[in-house]
Amino acid sequence: MANVDNGLVTPDKPGEQPGAAARTRAGKPAGPAFKPMQHEDMDPQEFAAMLDIYDDSFRNMAEGEVVKGTVLKVTDTAVVVDVGYKSEGLIQIHEFLDENGQVTVQSGDVVDVLLERTEDREGHIVLSREKAEKMKIWDEVEKAYADRKVVIGRVIERIKGGLAVDIGVRAFLPGSQIDVRPVRNLDALKGQELRMRVIKVNKKRGNIVLSRKALLEEENAEKKKTTLETLAEGKVLRGTVKNITDYGAFIDLGGIDGLLHITDMSWGRVGHPSELFKVNDEVDVIVLKYDPSTERVSLGHKQLVQDPWATVQDRYPVGARMGGKVVSLTDYGAFVELEAGVEGLIHVSEMSWSKRVKHPSKILNVGDSVDAMVLGVDPAARRISLGLKQVETNPWHELTEKYPVGTKIKGKVRNLTEFGAFVEVEEDIDGLIHISDMSWSKRIKHPSEVLKKGDVVEAMVLEHRRREPAAFARPQAARDRHLGRLLLTPPRRRHHRREGHAHDQLRRLRRAR
Repeated sequence: MANVDNGLVTPDKPGEQPGAAARTRAGKPAGPAFKPMQHEDMDPQEFAAMLDIYDDSFRNMAEGEVVKGTVLKVTDTAVVVDVGYKSEGLIQIHEFLDENGQVTVQSGDVVDVLLERTEDREGHIVLSREKAEKMKIWDEVEKAYADRKVVIGRVIERIKGGLAVDIGVRAFLPGSQIDVRPVRNLDALKGQELRMRVIKVNKKRGNIVLSRKALLEEENAEKKKTTLETLAEGKVLRGTVKNITDYGAFIDLGGIDGLLHITDMSWGRVGHPSELFKVNDEVDVIVLKYDPSTERVSLGHKQLVQDPWATVQDRYPVGARMGGKVVSLTDYGAFVELEAGVEGLIHVSEMSWSKRVKHPSKILNVGDSVDAMVLGVDPAARRISLGLKQVETNPWHELTEKYPVGTKIKGKVRNLTEFGAFVEVEEDIDGLIHISDMSWSKRIKHPSEVLKKGDVVEAMVLEHRRREPAAFARPQAARDRHLGRLLLTPPRRRHHRREGHAHDQLRRLRRAR
């Protein structure tokens, strides 16, 4: 350290620490080393003037000022620092420890310290390194505010109205300034490092207000400009999922958001966009439509792969047996997913050979795995007709051989109608006893006059007839596959009034049909 070259102060000896050899009046260590000249060699007035200059050199160091000091010694409890004053200062060792508790300085290092007081009660100079560092940070914060520079801080905790952030000193990040969109969970940001701008600073009050939103808006504006210059229909882009709704997902393309509608996410059935995507996912999309005037962008994801219906006829030929999963039920049938994006319909008329299915839920449930036969394929209409009963043996094919005309059958009355009684032949197979075949001698107005539900009766097979009930609407594809009924009649009584009466009754029944 260069000392004042005025005849009173001489340079330190080579190898000595600055001020190490200095002495003071009153026996206290002095900052700069000096060598008094002999009184006989100096005029008394000149000597007094020089002493005033010497004292003024110390008074130029103001309290509250950050000055540079040299580390003289490091002990277990303190660091001795010389700032060129009358005495050295002692700074507690904890101000020089890093995060791991290691001392960060050694003898000879030059450090910035804050001159808190020139003298304490004992006449010692009071220094602080921590406060000097904070003063430097405040200067940097003020400069960042003036120059609109980015500052990086770590979120300390959630406080009222926003977040407390450490940028070297404690600062405040309001909740409204965290992001361009409202942030619901502020606690999730604890410990994260954020890039922000200083929007307000008051050194006297110790207030610093930050904004991440302002920085994001600036960055998004630049990204948006670049994106719009290259945006075009048919272009494939990579974006980030910013928000998910019931009808789709908003994708950040770089400063501008595009809508990926739920219908354009997958060729398959999608119940909710969250089944495929979540916020912050990166996803490849294709621009389906772009309106420069409104800056609205429609995106597609499924369009990046081939439409499965393009080759559906090759994979699902008519007559093939296929497995699938029931994904939906309607009043008229069940939709079965054969693969992602390809579904087929099992009409209620194609669910059972023998049962009249009023609703698909009587046979199937959503989620069931089923085997079905392909009955028809229409790629243009994106329709596949499936049959459930076709993968089972048709009981009516064997019924004629099992119950030939003239066979006597005993069964339980299952239902009564105005025109007859239905009798159970086998499980899910009923035969009809027409009201005209219930008696030879008596005119019966209603079957309940002779039978009631639950009665066990004996009847004879008169005819095999496969007939669609009039109220049953069958699809075009099923015009040759329909529900049948077994026509039965009680055995003829031996005392019938005339020969061939059964044939007359049969002809009368046919005319009634």
